[in-house]
Amino acid sequence: MGDVVNLNKRRKTRERDAAKERAAENRAKFGQPKVLRDQQKKETERAAKDLDGKKLD
Repeated sequence: MGDVVNLNKRRKTRERDAAKERAAENRAKFGQPKVLRDQQKKETERAAKDLDGKKLD
């Protein structure tokens, strides 16, 4: 037979882990000054533009 699992503990653990992941994403997204965010956005846009320029028709 299988082990007995407390579904409430399982649910709470899953929700807690999801909240930790959201917090980590928010720290990465909102934890930087605006200047660094803008700089990073410009770099990614430039990289995407360079990549598009190198596509073969």
